[in-house]
Amino acid sequence: MAGEMSFTRVLIANRGEIARRIQRGCRKLGLESVAVFSDADRDAPFVAEADHAVCIGGAAPSDSYLSVEAILEAARATGAGAVHPGYGFLSENAGFAAAVEAAGLVFIGPEPDAIARMGSKIEAKAAAEAAGVPVLPGYRGEDQSDARLLQEAKALGTPFLVKASAGGGGRGMRLVSDLGDAPEAIASARAEAQSAFGDPAVFLERYAPRARHVEIQVLGDTHGTVLHLGDRDCSLQRNHQKLIEEAPAADLPEAVRDRMRAAAVRLAQAIGYRSAGTVEYLYDPGRGEYYFLEMNTRLQVEHPVTEAITGIDLVEWQLRIARGERLALTQGDVQFDGHAIEIRVAAEKPAENFRPETGEITLWAPPAGVRLDTGVEAGSVVSHHYDSMIAKLIVHAPDRAGAIRRAITAIDAFAVGGVGLNLAYQRALLAHPDFQAFRHHTSGLPEMFPGGWTEPSADSRDMALAAMALHLRLVPAGASPWESLGSWRLTAPAGQPGAAFYWDTTKDDPIRVSGSGPVLTAIQPDGQTITVESAVLTGGRLSGRIDGVPFSRIAYVVRAPSHWRVHLQTPAGMTATDLRTLEDQHLQRATSGSGVADLLSAPMPGAVAEVRVALGDRVKAGDTLVVLEAMKLLQSLPAPVAGVVTEIYCAPGDTVAGHAPLIKLDPEENT
Repeated sequence: MAGEMSFTRVLIANRGEIARRIQRGCRKLGLESVAVFSDADRDAPFVAEADHAVCIGGAAPSDSYLSVEAILEAARATGAGAVHPGYGFLSENAGFAAAVEAAGLVFIGPEPDAIARMGSKIEAKAAAEAAGVPVLPGYRGEDQSDARLLQEAKALGTPFLVKASAGGGGRGMRLVSDLGDAPEAIASARAEAQSAFGDPAVFLERYAPRARHVEIQVLGDTHGTVLHLGDRDCSLQRNHQKLIEEAPAADLPEAVRDRMRAAAVRLAQAIGYRSAGTVEYLYDPGRGEYYFLEMNTRLQVEHPVTEAITGIDLVEWQLRIARGERLALTQGDVQFDGHAIEIRVAAEKPAENFRPETGEITLWAPPAGVRLDTGVEAGSVVSHHYDSMIAKLIVHAPDRAGAIRRAITAIDAFAVGGVGLNLAYQRALLAHPDFQAFRHHTSGLPEMFPGGWTEPSADSRDMALAAMALHLRLVPAGASPWESLGSWRLTAPAGQPGAAFYWDTTKDDPIRVSGSGPVLTAIQPDGQTITVESAVLTGGRLSGRIDGVPFSRIAYVVRAPSHWRVHLQTPAGMTATDLRTLEDQHLQRATSGSGVADLLSAPMPGAVAEVRVALGDRVKAGDTLVVLEAMKLLQSLPAPVAGVVTEIYCAPGDTVAGHAPLIKLDPEENT
């Protein structure tokens, strides 16, 4: 693409928070936006906020966001002159970029050839070597025979990685620490690469333990100018998926930093790169060396931390560059201010092996005063069809320690109901001594939590405050118990106010709350008592005085199907406490006799990937019966009891609803 390109309407070939982010960039430049959406996203905020919107197919990505023809038809129908791919989906698909340009539209990104070259890990490393960028020792040859790969593995020595050439996100990757395991690792990496990317080619690469992931943001125009916008550290990862990103990369020797930045610019110039892109490195602190990993030819999820420290709007410049504009700044104009951290907010349960969460968001109360890029709001439905990341929390401070404090403070003020999020886990990472002292690395999570991680819960004092918050929700301060129904017991001794009882759903004995005026008292089952004067629940805050000392906590009370959930800000972070009233308790007892311990049900909507049993099979409790795919992740569903399989209600390829029955067992005790 050369010269000036004119367009006034941009189709955004993506969804969720990145679609909203690109819409903001379009509005800034006076451009109209076109949203394309699937059936599952019909009511999503990014659809409502677009200037134009077109449904392009079913909920499955292959029927909508991965359908090149449907996207191009939407562009033609709406008169869009350009297409922005965002990240994920088709953003690094060279064929899609070429199809956009062949349709006479502007692709807001690099040339298709640059995408193709950097999309092949083997070709990308060859291009890096040619540009004088260090690469890890390994084998990247065309001979993909078992004999050649095993020969190269022996020469390379352990530990090494087998990696898919077309891979990403950790898929098609295997770590080999013993040469005897190499044949199986190569075979399984090939199979996963073929399944995930349609290309079984692999390469071998030396494994650098305790390494860090450092990346350089580059920006190039169509006139040959390439700048770097500094570096980021993305070393806090789980299964090669980033959790927390920060800019600049801390604890990095300045000489190494300068070489990384210069090498990234050389590589981008060598391939004629335009638009925003990221050159990723593996940094080995022990050796003081860095090695090229890959180049992401798109906008990164973590781009906001670079925007925070440079003040440069990357989406705005992507749009300007796509119009043929020259970069209006030089490398010397790029200044760096302070430190920024981004926390990926995902709908998942880290304490339960990161189980994906789906459903309707019943409460959405984000913190004020920080940047939040999000694709949801109260009433949004989190679907199993797409990635579990629903938002990004970005903070900026003068230094790293201040950014960490701001991030923790923001998380402590973030209340969400209806679906579980990973916020408490992210808080634990931020507060961990290894992260604060920068001792973490790309595979260091097991060291940080060697015994696993348990979600914090309210302590006795906070549990009492949660019960008071619910009490005030049901019986406002100053109201008479005669004005409400619910959990009030009218059997208190004469002359004393009635008491209310609230049951923690995990315990048998209730919390007793008494008082209806300016003073409330809560008594725990163990006899611990807390008294609050001037207790008030208003505007999402519980406030009052304890022992004469004023306090104010964020508190939201939300109704769930069989109980109440109290989101309460505590010294350990935001906690969620499930409480039942007397009526809830009676209903629970009335229905508890219909147990289904012998039935395996789907914990969430998803697609059945595997059924590992047949009728008549005898299984042990914990054996995997079904593998369910939801939010791009595979969930192994275990047998709830030991027994014999008597009914199978699903088959591979089926789409099932949450709580749908999958497998029926005759428990062992009956057989």
